[in-house]
Amino acid sequence: MSAAKSNLYKEAGVDIDLAGSLLGKMKPKFKKAMRKEMLAPIGGFGGLFQIDIRKYKNPVLVSSIDGVGTKILVAIMMNKFSNIGRDIVNHCINDIAVQGAEPIYFLDYIGIGRLKSPLYEDVLSGIVEACAAANCALLGGETAEMPGIYDDDFDLVGVITGVVEKSRIISGEKIKPGHVAIGLASNGLHTNGYSLARKILFERCGYDPHDEFKELGGSIGDTLLKPHTSYLPAIKAAMKADVRIHGIAHITGGGLYDNVPRILPTNVGVHFETGILPVPPVFNMIVEGGNVSKEEAYRVFNMGVGMVWFLPEADAETALKVCRKTGFKAARIGEAVKGEKRVVID
Repeated sequence: MSAAKSNLYKEAGVDIDLAGSLLGKMKPKFKKAMRKEMLAPIGGFGGLFQIDIRKYKNPVLVSSIDGVGTKILVAIMMNKFSNIGRDIVNHCINDIAVQGAEPIYFLDYIGIGRLKSPLYEDVLSGIVEACAAANCALLGGETAEMPGIYDDDFDLVGVITGVVEKSRIISGEKIKPGHVAIGLASNGLHTNGYSLARKILFERCGYDPHDEFKELGGSIGDTLLKPHTSYLPAIKAAMKADVRIHGIAHITGGGLYDNVPRILPTNVGVHFETGILPVPPVFNMIVEGGNVSKEEAYRVFNMGVGMVWFLPEADAETALKVCRKTGFKAARIGEAVKGEKRVVID
């Protein structure tokens, strides 16, 4: 009777046996993304993680949730999925690292019409690799087959938790006029602006994702699938060197215009200059192909700036050295000014 029920469910679009088989295949890889604080392997109803509170005086947990948006549709067009897994982890890491938090564990959610191999393994492999690189435990996850809600597409969501000493929280409240704004370069769109990018590049311009361009160094599809950069190494190194970072903005959807004001105190604005950090060529293709205004481009996309640090002038050169030593292109791209809590871009 149980076999008949299983077959009926499979005919309805949900293959329990395949899900179990693929998960079993992945379990050995999950060991790469374990931490000693994990009290049980992946597979339980809840993940167990014992925080070593002896390392902190006043530990504060920091959590965030996000998705990778319609970048997934580019991955489907290219039939390449491992970078999508890296995207969701790195995006979530950046969202809590801006407050000084160390990522400690991560959970993923995949909603899909029909489970497919190797899509499933590729996505999870990317998640494992990104978690392992950040010493962040992959504590668990959920894969839900939902025929009728999804067709050939899927959704990917990540939830992350980190911890920071209360006295070391980076909140932005100390940003003052005269503070230097240091930009850390992005490698492309990261995980935002794909609905507009796809409309312009594939519909308006008529490009195929496999079309190659010299200025991109490869195909449009592979360029769009470059994984979201994790800036955690630079932030950790700066905190270890006691660089006085008073505020950090992760430049995601909303660009510089909408993300930077989220951390600014009242009566403090920011004046940015363009052209200091290089703008990846893919942005120029999008802007020119869609006749996108400068203001809209800097609101939809990161335009080459994936993260912004605010710090006193006296710490600027040390911060730049730390960024470069940890492998990031960085430059002074603006300053905090007295005035309305908003961003001006020259």
